[in-house]
Amino acid sequence: MAEIVVIGMSHRTAPLEVREKLAFTDDAVEPALRELGALPSVGEAMLLSTCNRVEVYAATRGAGPAATLLADVRQFLVASHRAELATFAGHLYDHVGPAAVKHVFRVASSLDSLVVGEPQILGQMKSAYGIAAQAGAVGPLLGRCLERAFGVAKRVRSETAIARGAANVSSVAVQLAQRVFGDLDGKTVLVIGAGKMSDLAARHLVDDGAARILVTNRSPERAEALARRVAGEARPWADLEKLLAAADVVISSTGSTEPIIGKALMKGVMKARKHQPIFLMDIAVPRDIEPACGDVDGVYLFDIDDLERVVVENRQGRERESQSAELIVEAETRQFLSWHRSQGVVPTIKGLRERFQTVAQAEVQKTLATLGPRADGSEKAVRQLADSIVAKLLHAPMMALKGEDADALAAAVEKLFDLNGREQK
Repeated sequence: MAEIVVIGMSHRTAPLEVREKLAFTDDAVEPALRELGALPSVGEAMLLSTCNRVEVYAATRGAGPAATLLADVRQFLVASHRAELATFAGHLYDHVGPAAVKHVFRVASSLDSLVVGEPQILGQMKSAYGIAAQAGAVGPLLGRCLERAFGVAKRVRSETAIARGAANVSSVAVQLAQRVFGDLDGKTVLVIGAGKMSDLAARHLVDDGAARILVTNRSPERAEALARRVAGEARPWADLEKLLAAADVVISSTGSTEPIIGKALMKGVMKARKHQPIFLMDIAVPRDIEPACGDVDGVYLFDIDDLERVVVENRQGRERESQSAELIVEAETRQFLSWHRSQGVVPTIKGLRERFQTVAQAEVQKTLATLGPRADGSEKAVRQLADSIVAKLLHAPMMALKGEDADALAAAVEKLFDLNGREQK
């Protein structure tokens, strides 16, 4: 019977400089699948290549040994990138059978992701599956496994809170701003500084409804560049006080060694704003905003420590939820493996049923031949009785053949009842 296997590397086993050496471009995936399909040990295959993982999901050709498939795929990965095996030694992992199925389900459910609960990996897997299906590289076993994986991911997302809560400082800032304003529709955001953190936070705020982004920086060129990236407006550094008065949400992340916003400045700003609330998010280290600004009425000030605490709380919440998600994965894995085992013993079950039915009906025929004239319908009733007895006798063996010891029991049944031998006389 065919076996599912996984071989690859991820952020858990390999640094970026190793993963990028094994990565496949979008254009290279389909040709790679054709090469994999040509390997004598590979019956089905899918290739998943993202920034955090490169994995081959495959099924053996027929009952071929999984070890041969793993060796062939490992050699393919090395050869396809003109690398030495030593380059990936210690970074590649492999899973076979139940462990492979569980791994596929965990990856789809984002339980193996860098950020547990992130949704991107499911979309990436569906895309990879679509390419493999279009190339004719997946068949009934791997196809069913992947489709079930997508169902498992849906269950995890709908039955647990693993995907809820922010995953990083920038997205936490949106949550905190929403606590102040309820929603961000129509709000004006001021970005002070032009670093990566400012960029990410601004993008999150725009995605959540902020209407206008103003950007200021000591370097006008960097302000212009960030403004273009976030569809904002670059403004002069000299207008800082006026910009603060015009903003509802302020993101500050400069390289200054001293605070650029003090309590006195914020008192003037709030007077100009007629004391309308303002949200200050200081994500600079050292801080850009004096802590005393938070004492001014209407000023809601949060610094990097406040944001990190929320990130940790969210992460701990997702870790708690991940325990529930793991239970779903375990249950779904058992169900899939039960189905897989049942497919392997279908010929044995069919042969056993046919053998018993053949014997029973032959004995019925002998018995009917010795009887005299009989009432209409009696022959049909006797034959149905024989079939019913066979079904009852075979119920327990059939259930056992679908259990965990299916392979061993199937072999014993085939030997005991000579299912592969001569026809019973």
